[in-house]
Amino acid sequence: MSLSSHVLDATSGAPAVGLSLQWDRLAEEGWLPVAGAVTDDDGRVADWGGSAPEPEPGTHRLVFGTGKYFAARRQTTFYPEVMVVFEVTDADEHYHVPLLLSPFAYSTYRGS
Repeated sequence: MSLSSHVLDATSGAPAVGLSLQWDRLAEEGWLPVAGAVTDDDGRVADWGGSAPEPEPGTHRLVFGTGKYFAARRQTTFYPEVMVVFEVTDADEHYHVPLLLSPFAYSTYRGS
């Protein structure tokens, strides 16, 4: 099983390059950090670094650093961050969490 993401900046119609993501999982004591990454030149994160574990069944979230992304482009945004909480049910599956982003709206779905 693996976890990936893709972010498209709908205002420019281009990949959101350099946007930070934080991957957390929910444990009894609350949200625990798993790994962090930054989108590549295609707006994608497929590699969470060598120390990132494979997602295990349970509740996970991706926190997208949208405020810093838009600030770097001198754009105002209503959403300083976007959190997408999702459930991993099968450790053998691939989980892809895409984000379509603009300064005042966003959309997500389970990708493939």
